[in-house]
Amino acid sequence: MNISPLNTKYSDAIIAKIDQKTKPPGALGQLETVAAQLALIASNRKSKFANTIEITNPTALVFAGDHGISVEGVSIAPSDVTRQMVLNFIYGGAAINCFCRANNIALKVIDAGIIQPIENDIKIQHQHFIEQRLGAGTNNFAEQAAMTKTQVKQGLAYGKTIALTQIEQGCNLLILGEMGISNTSAAAAILAALTKANVDDCVGSGTGIDPKQLIHKKQLIEQALTRISSTDAIHILEQVGGFEIVQMVGAILASAESGIAVLIDGFIVSAAALLANQINENIADYLIFSHQSDESGHQLLLNQFNASPLLNLNLRLGEGTGAALALPLLVAAAHFYNDMASFEQAGVTI
Repeated sequence: MNISPLNTKYSDAIIAKIDQKTKPPGALGQLETVAAQLALIASNRKSKFANTIEITNPTALVFAGDHGISVEGVSIAPSDVTRQMVLNFIYGGAAINCFCRANNIALKVIDAGIIQPIENDIKIQHQHFIEQRLGAGTNNFAEQAAMTKTQVKQGLAYGKTIALTQIEQGCNLLILGEMGISNTSAAAAILAALTKANVDDCVGSGTGIDPKQLIHKKQLIEQALTRISSTDAIHILEQVGGFEIVQMVGAILASAESGIAVLIDGFIVSAAALLANQINENIADYLIFSHQSDESGHQLLLNQFNASPLLNLNLRLGEGTGAALALPLLVAAAHFYNDMASFEQAGVTI
């Protein structure tokens, strides 16, 4: 993909506009950083200095997929729960539904490859549900490759397509979330494979497994890593990825190519971002990290981007919940950038 780094020729004008607001320089902390990033993304998209920031049709894409490694008992829940939660998303009863409603976020739920498909009558009734399945869950990556190279390429294409569809409909901020029992195992394996970090530092307890399960989880990931011979993102996805993860990688790449900001959720979405960064490092300019999750390894992953997430609420739910909660901060950053008076306008002298 043709992804350009952000042209910084607009940066001085953006910083000057922020510093001229009626406040001491830097007094709004990370909100100033976010405003500057959003303004720079907007300026690059328009090819001129953006005097205002617009956040239009923010849309959450929640990708769901099952993982073969779940049979190894590395999660507190069986794979059936993935499908059950997808139905919960469809019917509006999950945390992500609540937070999207609270913050006027459009929500799309994507079956990237859960074990049992959703029935046709449900799909017809709920237009915010999208089916782009790569299979009935991945293989058990402790024993074999999680997916084929063909599935990886198709997954990237699916992710690109759904991102571009939202962008064409007027969305200029994508929020990514996921659902998939045992997907912290995949994310931890991806982190270890890309960074060569110690598995103990990458693997956490997910949604709450006991110490014996945690030891087993680490052993299985160590076993899978012996098959990984390079830091090539396609190879890593093939060996230990998830159907929801590969589609998020495609969505991130397509968003960056379109000059659109992406609000990143927790550990799993951050792992997808790290893979996308391995494919094209220029995507980092378009990422905003919403929160630091309570999952072991997420801080290590955030360090790969030198990222300072906006929130730390000890979340470990996924679904895009942390990103949805962070959206009001982006909206506030846009409003102060657009509407806050300058010293000259307010007649304030310092």
